[in-house]
Amino acid sequence: MSGIEQDFGKVAVLMGGVSGEREVSLNSGKGVLVALRNQGVDAHAFDPASEPLDALKAFQRVFIALHGGYGENGAIQGALEIMGIPYTGSGVMASGIGMDKFRTKLIWQGAGLPVPEYAMLDDGSDFDAVEKCLGLPIFVKPACDGSSIGVFMVKRPGELKSAYESACQYGDLIMSEKGIIGGEYTVGILGDKTLPIVKIEPATAFYDYEAKYLRDDTCYICPADLPPEKVAEIQAGAKKAFDAIGATGWGRVDFLMDEAGRHYFLEVNTAPGMTSHSLVPMSARQAGLSFETLCMKILEGARCG
Repeated sequence: MSGIEQDFGKVAVLMGGVSGEREVSLNSGKGVLVALRNQGVDAHAFDPASEPLDALKAFQRVFIALHGGYGENGAIQGALEIMGIPYTGSGVMASGIGMDKFRTKLIWQGAGLPVPEYAMLDDGSDFDAVEKCLGLPIFVKPACDGSSIGVFMVKRPGELKSAYESACQYGDLIMSEKGIIGGEYTVGILGDKTLPIVKIEPATAFYDYEAKYLRDDTCYICPADLPPEKVAEIQAGAKKAFDAIGATGWGRVDFLMDEAGRHYFLEVNTAPGMTSHSLVPMSARQAGLSFETLCMKILEGARCG
């Protein structure tokens, strides 16, 4: 038995699950599984949609490659803590907050971090007034989902209510957000370090589910073409945003730039994708970390509570 196997024991790679991001999670998990096994780790696939969580008691450590729903909102993290099993990524509180874009924004606003103007919507909202307040375009999205699932772009006056009704199919808490159209970016976080910034240039109207996972014409620029002083400012802000919600281990902070070069933090991902299209592995490569090394460093950071 190698030293790696002795250190980590039997490792479960959680993938799949029951959220709308199941297929993405399966792809992430398969990549992580191969990477860990290539490094000599005794790693095994574990799909909580088909296996009882109790079976995780047979493992010494868990790599969470679940996205959305019960995988990223603190539920699985709480179950693992009850069982006393170390797991990768953020804990219960930070996972729950990170999955909730509305409450994340409240914390970031309290910490003095820049966020896009937004308004929460419900059946009684004055949609015309919200349109006038935020201006067009407006993005409408469920506040507690990921992978751009259920996100709609409002480009013409009078369409906000229809977009809200469509978004309600994907969640109960719906947010409208001022469109910031100067560029889409992300910052990976690994331990106490920020990784190189990635600029995303989708061929679609915005970085939606299709652009993230299905298309091959989305362009990624890493490191992003930003002035060094702006990079340092954004990386420091991203780490502050990550720390503000109590996130630990690894993750990703997304932000937007307006046409004047001002940045606005959008959301945090506490269990980012690990597919061939994913952004943290891309950023890690630019920092000199192979996919296998990245997976090992994430696993090394596993903890319980």
